[in-house]
Amino acid sequence: MYNVIDKIELSQGVYRLEIDAPAVAAKVQPGQFIMLMVDEKGERIPVSLVGWDRGAGTIAIVVSRVGCTTSKLTGLEKGDALAHLAGPLGKPAEIGLFGNVACVVIGYGMASIIPVARALTEAGNQVYSIVGAATASDLFATEKLKAASCRLTVATSDGSRGEQGWVIEPLRRLLDEMEIKRVMIVGSLCMMKNVSEFTQGFGVKTMVSLNPIMVDGTGMCGACRCSVDGKTRFACVDGPEFDGHQVDWNLQMTRRCTYPALQDETASTYRCQYCGQW
Repeated sequence: MYNVIDKIELSQGVYRLEIDAPAVAAKVQPGQFIMLMVDEKGERIPVSLVGWDRGAGTIAIVVSRVGCTTSKLTGLEKGDALAHLAGPLGKPAEIGLFGNVACVVIGYGMASIIPVARALTEAGNQVYSIVGAATASDLFATEKLKAASCRLTVATSDGSRGEQGWVIEPLRRLLDEMEIKRVMIVGSLCMMKNVSEFTQGFGVKTMVSLNPIMVDGTGMCGACRCSVDGKTRFACVDGPEFDGHQVDWNLQMTRRCTYPALQDETASTYRCQYCGQW
């Protein structure tokens, strides 16, 4: 049984769950994920790991309540148990001594990038994090990310926190200010595509996390098939981290946007304005 040890609401509809999973906690590395089932008749979903305590044998995930399964998951309380949990899965993020590193994130990336930023800092890098959100109420985990970085910049669309605008402008200033050796991006496909295309003009290596396209997490369903450097890859087993300049974004977006999701007034501003997908 994988018991919920703790549950915290980080922002409206976004929760951090701490789960008892000693076998996973003993082996997990930054950038990896788990597959879980809330109940025996539920679906299996991939979820990024945002933290762990090897001594206590616990792992942490951050989940946004957007559908049936995530509603069930965020509805669990302390003492409740998950039906199944498997992991850690995926390849760990590449951690090395690069120099100045920029971490650019929106949405769930605010939490999932923290273990990567912390590991990069511990490896001797100078980490500069940039967080984007629609409004201040959408922000979460920024203090932990700030602690893992030497500088944190926040940009909100409405200017309610930090500077007004999107992540591109603070990233542009950072690239003009100093020699950035690597950019790490975690967010929606549209965001990762646009930021990757932007950094290509600066010639800085850019890594993206293709978690949003994963489904079964083991390479069997083929939903996360992508083209990287002209070769077919699967985000769940070959990634989820890839060189953003080698991803065929046009192909990826075509596959992603074939069946548009319905938009409504409550849809997150992180959803694509054309297809409604995150």
